[in-house]
Amino acid sequence: MISSGWASLRIAALSLPVILGFHPASCQDAKSSKSQWVVTLGGSVEYGPSYEGSKHHSFSVMPSFDFRRLGEAPQYGAPDDNIDYGLFDIGGIEIGPVVGLRGGRSPFDDSELEGLHSVHWNFDAGVFAQYWPIEDRLRVRAETRQALWGGDGLLADLYLDWFQPVGDRWLVSAGPRLSLANAIYMRNNFGVSTGEAARNDRVEAFDTNGGLKSIGFTVAATYTLSPAWSVQIYDKYSRLVGDAADSPITSRLGSADQNIIGLTLNRSFQIGF
Repeated sequence: MISSGWASLRIAALSLPVILGFHPASCQDAKSSKSQWVVTLGGSVEYGPSYEGSKHHSFSVMPSFDFRRLGEAPQYGAPDDNIDYGLFDIGGIEIGPVVGLRGGRSPFDDSELEGLHSVHWNFDAGVFAQYWPIEDRLRVRAETRQALWGGDGLLADLYLDWFQPVGDRWLVSAGPRLSLANAIYMRNNFGVSTGEAARNDRVEAFDTNGGLKSIGFTVAATYTLSPAWSVQIYDKYSRLVGDAADSPITSRLGSADQNIIGLTLNRSFQIGF
């Protein structure tokens, strides 16, 4: 079962998609490679904060998804990339749509949240851009995503990753992270109204502003088991800063240190339209 916590409601594109090597020859002959797609589906198990800012941890299970046209070179990716598709290439900068899933929060996750408003899970969508200063080694990436409903605000995430193949089967990646949020997002996730403070005697009223939300670091290792299967282990650490760290939801009830460890098993296969 997928829990309602922050860590469990994220979908990240898998790094190192691979092509399924077996498919019927008759299907291969009948379909043009232009109508063929390579799809990577996987399942991940994570252990991390029950919601953003929580000091309590829990296990969660989630799906993963990635796709590309047959014949396109597979691109490396990090475990915290959201689902994207490149539509344009402008001077080596790839640009396209990106979608993700945001986690929620309720007293079900922590009884100390009693009296505070719940944060509902949400889809978000926006635009990503990425550039490889060193091809297949160093990547710079940015995502900007707006919640699709509920007025949950805007997020902007910045990534810098180094990818290093090790032998024929291993790929190791690592890099820093920076996340910003607008005032709506910060108020929804870290603000406390006067009424809420009166209902929960452990926190005081707290107003928030938009700005820098967290800094962090992500490291991952992917092992290719076969042309169709791969497994990835990863660690995603972030430190809440600014109003996100000063909020009593974090400073009184939770923790500014947020760490998620995960394991993903994925399978790639070819489909045609």
